[in-house]
Order: sequence, then structure tokens, then C-alpha cells
Amino acid sequence: MIYTVTFNPCLDYIVNVEDFTLGRVNRTTKELVYPGGKGINVSLVLKNLGMESTALGFTAGFTGAEIERSLREWGCFTDFIRISEGMSRINLKLRSKEESEINGQGPKISKEALEELYQKLDQMQPEDVLVLAGSIPGSMPDSSYELILERVQEKQIRAVVDATGELLVNVLKYHPFLIKPNNHELEEIFQVPMDSNETIITHAKKLQEMGAQNVLISMAGDGAVLVSEDGQVRISPAPKGKVVNSVGAGDSMVAGFITGYLRSRDYEKAFHMGIATGSASAFSERLATREEVDAVLQQMKWNV
Repeated sequence: MIYTVTFNPCLDYIVNVEDFTLGRVNRTTKELVYPGGKGINVSLVLKNLGMESTALGFTAGFTGAEIERSLREWGCFTDFIRISEGMSRINLKLRSKEESEINGQGPKISKEALEELYQKLDQMQPEDVLVLAGSIPGSMPDSSYELILERVQEKQIRAVVDATGELLVNVLKYHPFLIKPNNHELEEIFQVPMDSNETIITHAKKLQEMGAQNVLISMAGDGAVLVSEDGQVRISPAPKGKVVNSVGAGDSMVAGFITGYLRSRDYEKAFHMGIATGSASAFSERLATREEVDAVLQQMKWNV
């Protein structure tokens, strides 16, 4: 089983405004509402690709109930912990001449609720996949990812971590199966401009030396790099297409890589599937469908 953890899930409220102007009433031309948060996005795309997963995390209030309902309607398994106070956040994504976002706060997570999550993770079995993605709410300890991976390290699971800065660096000692920083996050970690593939590869290998098994670097329109545990370095340009929505593209890449690897046990195919899935989501108003991913794979003449 694949488990995704989203500590602070949300409802994404995506609105299109022809020409957004501050200080006056703006009318939307299009609206979408769907469950969001990085781990949830991974679960949604996995489902689109025919892979089952269970979405874990914390929900509260009427927004939390809607997040769970929407996920079940999508066909995803859920096992969220309900928080009695507060409400799950609503994140506003404004699409106009530029994309802007306003993200909510979400409920406070108690020590008791966090312990309940730990107990759910205690049920994981060898070869299960655990995806930890996104930021940690201010009410939780900064070491939450470390505490989780320390707790499950004897279970021989495959941990996938999509986080930034110290949050990512601090879990490398637990040898995650996959990490997926982008080139800007790589710059943040090492304080070095990532101005060439050679520089990116050098620092991806440093993350391997620090403990990561596989390092997948996304570079938006410049493609992606994979430094895998078999000693290979793979570089690919980005597929061609019009970027419609950047939200969830990185999460989709993670879902695609997991799908490609579990189906083939081949890093080349996993890499191609990850790139195709991330790009397909970027080219779509919502998260990529299997048909959209297949179209990108066909364009790139990849066989996955």
C-alpha cells in the first residue's frame, strides 16, 4: 500500500479573473474547488494512474469534511484524524495576468492527535510506500518528519520526501527512497547558484552522500535530472506544451515516478513517467488524467 501524509490539507479555490485589479470588485470568469495539499495531490494523481493509496493527515470543520468527501468521490481511500476545533484551510489560487495565492492557516494539531497519526503509521508493512510532502503547521514540532521516519525506519518501507530546506536535509540520515527538490530548493540548501546541469548533478550527488537513495530534481521548463541509487545520472528536457496550471505539477511528478517504479522496478521508466505526469498536470487545468499522461509519453516517444 502507498500512504500519503498531508499535515495541513486544504480546499483549493481556483478562480480566473480577466484583469485582476486591487481596490475594486473583480468578477470571476471561471471557478474550481477541489481538495489540495501536496500529499493529497499525490494520492489524487496516483488514483488517476490506476494506483491505490490511503491519504492520511488531519482535517477539521466543514472544510475538512468536504476534503474527505471529495477524496472518497474521486475514489481515494482516506484515514484522516478529525480535529475537534478549527477548520481545515481554504487556499485561494488567483489566475489573472499573473498567478497569485493566498493560503489559509488550518487547525492546531495537538500532541494527542499527532500520536494518533504515529499509531496509524505503526501498522505499515515492509515494501509499503510512505509519502511525506509539504510544510509542517506551526502547531507541530519542526522535527515531525524526522520523528516519523525514525519511528518507521525498521519497517523496511520506501519513504518519499518532498520538502524544503532543513525539513528535507534533516531526514536524509534515515535514507529516504526518493527526495524531489527543485533547482531553486537545491540552491537554498547549498547556497550555490544552480546555473548548469553539471552543478545540479554535483549537488544532487551530495544529497545522496548525505543519505538519499534517489534524488529527482525538477527544473520546470528546463526538464529534470535523476541521480539514482544504481549510479546512473539521467537528464531529460521538458515536454513541449502550454503551461496552464503550475499547482500540483511537482506532486504529480512524484506520483508518476512512484507509479513507474512500482510497475517496472526500472528507474529509467520511473523517471520518464514522473516527467510526463508532472508536465501533463502543468498543461491541464486540474491534475493529470491517465490519458493526458499517455499523450505526453507518446509525444516524447517514451515507452512506460
